[in-house]
Amino acid sequence: MTKILIVDDDPDVVDACRMFLEKEGFEVISAGNRDEGTKAIKQNKPDLLILDVMMEQPDDGVAMAQELRREGFKKPILMLTSISKVSGLDMGKDEDVVPVDEFVEKPVAPAVLIEKVKGLLTR
Repeated sequence: MTKILIVDDDPDVVDACRMFLEKEGFEVISAGNRDEGTKAIKQNKPDLLILDVMMEQPDDGVAMAQELRREGFKKPILMLTSISKVSGLDMGKDEDVVPVDEFVEKPVAPAVLIEKVKGLLTR
């Protein structure tokens, strides 16, 4: 069974994503912050990571993605963000600054989430 780790400090986001992903047959693990997420990756070896940008610190998700890539984490990372709604800034893919595979704006529609996840897993 494909394992997906969701690292997000918003339990409502985690629960909604979990519900839709489990309905599609994925095993879902979650963590509420960067430290828990790092431990969960080592313990569970997920096939895909869904990562929030802002958690305890405004850049926790970005810093975590950078750290994971430096350490050789090759699995796909889907970043959830509400940055453009909060700040007016538009985040885009940049391998050096934000080394993730896809961005999805919160709130994410279930069909979009499933489409992105399946697309990343088949790459």
